[in-house]
Amino acid sequence: MIKIWLKFPWLKVLLLAFLLSGGVLNGIAWMQARAMTHYVEGEERTAKPEKLSLTDKAWIVLTGVQLPRPTNHQTPQVFGLTYKTHRIPLPDEEELEAWFVPAKIPRGIVLLFPPYGASKQTLLAPSKIFHELGYDALLVDFRGVGGSSRSDTTLGVREAQDVAQAVAYVQQKWSGHPTLLYGASMGAVAVMRAIAHEGVTPTAAILESPFDRLLNTVRNRFEAMNIPSFPGAELIVWWGGWQQGINGFAHNPTEYANQIKCPILLMHGEYDKRVTLQEVESIFSSLPGRKQLVVFSAVGHGSLASDDPPKWKQQMRKFLQI
Repeated sequence: MIKIWLKFPWLKVLLLAFLLSGGVLNGIAWMQARAMTHYVEGEERTAKPEKLSLTDKAWIVLTGVQLPRPTNHQTPQVFGLTYKTHRIPLPDEEELEAWFVPAKIPRGIVLLFPPYGASKQTLLAPSKIFHELGYDALLVDFRGVGGSSRSDTTLGVREAQDVAQAVAYVQQKWSGHPTLLYGASMGAVAVMRAIAHEGVTPTAAILESPFDRLLNTVRNRFEAMNIPSFPGAELIVWWGGWQQGINGFAHNPTEYANQIKCPILLMHGEYDKRVTLQEVESIFSSLPGRKQLVVFSAVGHGSLASDDPPKWKQQMRKFLQI
């Protein structure tokens, strides 16, 4: 070996460069993973990838995105709805904050869960429609956002436990009511995992744009910035899992779908760049029970109830057979 080093000294330089580049790449991935899973106070949120300049993209690649801790600036009162704040106790003295919006003569109760990087105020539009259809609504902040404990996220893993705790709270407080679950994006993923792994058994579930695999949704972020995803996406999933104590490579809703037996309404926006239609169709094909897939034309990744309220309400009526 020593003779090889003496004969080819450039090999030492090459090996050193390889080790240094690997260390730098892992360091960048570590920072990216932490930025994606930990909210910050008092910072301006990073713009969508499509709106970033080349300089901005280069800076974000090195430092990670800025995600301010999501808060609630609006309440159901914006739609003229009365509500009451509930606090759902969790282990380790943590809690979830939720808004309960009662219906006059409830058909049942819907628990609503927000997407990644958002609080329960983003659930106001769908909760209004559920209220109009005669359902009580419980809008829930996951841990990490809004009025709930903590300032971090596990992208649907720990959030599934939050779903289970919220369902248990509802069943204790309003027992005997049909229980529906609604989740948007990461909220939908958390609902799926709660059913598959936390023993949650809702009457039915409405899911909007859940990703099929965590690795794929991270890859989609790279593609939105026109940057090759390998090996960055794999490193971010690995480091994010290490930081949060989860296995990100096993966080795959398309596999959770196999274990979901309740009726499912799966909805998606045609122009969604964060979650592809192929991902949603993969989940849909894995669902064994009664199911329906609805694609909203000319709509991207966001609140479908806000983008097309009449169609959203019509689909709810059809699915819930009202």
